[in-house]
Amino acid sequence: MRRIIKNCLLLLALSLPTVSFAQLSSNPDKFLGNITTRSSVDAGNGVPPFYQLWNQITCENESKWASVEGNRGSFNWGCDRAFTYARQHGFTYKFHALVWGAQYPNWLPDLAPKERYAAIVNWFDKAKQKYNTLPMIDVVNEAVGRHQDGNPMIKESLGGGGKTGYDWLIRAFDMAGQRWPDAILIYNDYNSIRWDVDNYIALVQTLRDAGAPIDAYGNQSHELSDISANELTNVLKKQQDALKMPMYITELDIDIANDAQQKAQYERILPLMWEKPYCAGVTLWGYILGSTWVTNSGLYRNGVERPAMTWIKEYMATDAAKNAVSPFPGMKKEASIYIRPAALKVVRGDVLPIKVHARLATKTIEKVELYVGSDLVATMTEAPYVTEYLVPSGGTSGWKTTKAVVTATDGSTYERYGRFSVVSGTAKHEPYGEVPELPGTIKVDEYDKGVSGISYSSASRNTALTTKTDQWMDYTVDVKEDGVYSFDAVVASANSNGRFHLAEYGLDSLAYLTEFVEVPKTGGSTEWKTLHGKLTTKLTAGRHVFTLLVDQGGFCIKEISFSRYEEAEGSCLVKPFTGFFGVGDNVAIEAKATSKNSTVSEVRFYADNLLIGTATEEPYGCIFKPTEKRTYSIVAIAVNAEGQEKMSGVRSLTVISDTPLDIQTVVGDEPETPTYNLMGMPVGEGYRGIVIKNGKKHVRR
Repeated sequence: MRRIIKNCLLLLALSLPTVSFAQLSSNPDKFLGNITTRSSVDAGNGVPPFYQLWNQITCENESKWASVEGNRGSFNWGCDRAFTYARQHGFTYKFHALVWGAQYPNWLPDLAPKERYAAIVNWFDKAKQKYNTLPMIDVVNEAVGRHQDGNPMIKESLGGGGKTGYDWLIRAFDMAGQRWPDAILIYNDYNSIRWDVDNYIALVQTLRDAGAPIDAYGNQSHELSDISANELTNVLKKQQDALKMPMYITELDIDIANDAQQKAQYERILPLMWEKPYCAGVTLWGYILGSTWVTNSGLYRNGVERPAMTWIKEYMATDAAKNAVSPFPGMKKEASIYIRPAALKVVRGDVLPIKVHARLATKTIEKVELYVGSDLVATMTEAPYVTEYLVPSGGTSGWKTTKAVVTATDGSTYERYGRFSVVSGTAKHEPYGEVPELPGTIKVDEYDKGVSGISYSSASRNTALTTKTDQWMDYTVDVKEDGVYSFDAVVASANSNGRFHLAEYGLDSLAYLTEFVEVPKTGGSTEWKTLHGKLTTKLTAGRHVFTLLVDQGGFCIKEISFSRYEEAEGSCLVKPFTGFFGVGDNVAIEAKATSKNSTVSEVRFYADNLLIGTATEEPYGCIFKPTEKRTYSIVAIAVNAEGQEKMSGVRSLTVISDTPLDIQTVVGDEPETPTYNLMGMPVGEGYRGIVIKNGKKHVRR
């Protein structure tokens, strides 16, 4: 019996993940990690296995979007090797990185902005499907300024700067937080210690202050081969004083060929990083000489450790390294705390709603306290932890610090900091007049009252607002019923590159209510057309503040009407087009429509989402006169007596000539002189068109 039990225990042990405690770091709360070597985990060539040296792993390239989805729709998870290895050996893994303006698939720039956004959302979704749980994620990499050439395109793809200047990054963190609430979510950047410190701090502060679910900031640390201890100490202090968040050293290497000098620099800077109580871990960026993009950074040369590696082993065995404090005990996130104000800017005397998002992984929350400055303004014992802060009317302008203190039932506490700005002026953010009810219509020039930068930016109250890029306006509305809504915007444009989207800066997330809506050319700035679309987010009944964000200006917009959307049971089909068309031709568009439980009251026809006609009787059809030589997307929407809608599929209409084409079909050797084209329009002498003769096209000029 003992032998059977012993054998069973042996089999059980073999089936469990191998947990090794032989790594250089024996600190239970901090890791000393590294990266894969040319996509492999163990380096070989006489170098000890990865798990005997390091207790955290990051893929150098295998988990970047460009590597995973190089061919659209085909996912190559080369990062699975490192992920599985980390689980087998009982240490932590970091996914690097979801959003980066340097490494994205080469097919992405060919897409329209709304298609790029959909591709990014799909990338997040596929990563979530592959890795339901992740310990750590570099959500965004290197977004400061124009450090990466692709940043403007990625910024546009994720919604632009918006009201905060960093909407695109807030949206990325919101998307990551919704999918991986237990992961440590990190912003990571280059040159954050030496050459772009202030911009780096401003970016991370904005994410934190807006309530984005960012848990830590990452300093890549590639550029420190000649930094002094004093400079490093001062910069790390400056960052921490401003951010008051956990920090990771994410990509440390010392690019020095001389062994003694490399060792001396590690001795100078590694303890200064490791022993900071806000430092949660250090990842070295490669350890095999010549295997990374940094020439002289390796710690092993031809399988033999360099002096710097010998010293790192010695240092990690010291009490100072073993006992260094970490903001993440056990290398895991216990507390998820984010302070989300309704706005980052307010005026004196206004009321600012604030929500503290608080969650503990293994403990129970007893209370959440919110401070503004040193004043306790709310003690909350039940979720959701929402309060309203009355900004003193006699106070001063400038930044105000917030602090949330979460107390668990065992007495342990966790903190999170934030800020909002009190600006000069006394005009409160409030509705323009009577609050519009939805279903209903918003007049674009009737945006909320208040101060520029708080309720609007770059706007003026004209009847028909001529838009500017990066302009935005707030609209307070009352939604009468929960549900999905469609919208119809009255627009006019002489150009075809206008674009906008609707958003809501809520206490839970930055929600994009629409796609990035493209405004087609309508014929001129006074040629008003109705642009149709559907909200992508379900609305809840109650008071809302919508924001109209102009992504690419130059068009005019007068009003936006909202209607409840319910899909009808039935069918709607645009008939195929016959013949060939040119600019100025009268193109007959026809549709078949049925409603199972009601009657069809009307069929609306759209070209590139612009309303081009409405039919109330069968046969349902309209005449469309194209104005450009290109392909149009034609759809029809059948509306039944109950107001329910059924949309057809998209039918492409290709206009092949920049002048009108009359079309006739003939049999025989010579074309007949046409009297009518296929659209039933009379044709006179000197006609220009296409003749179908014996099954072949002939252009008559």
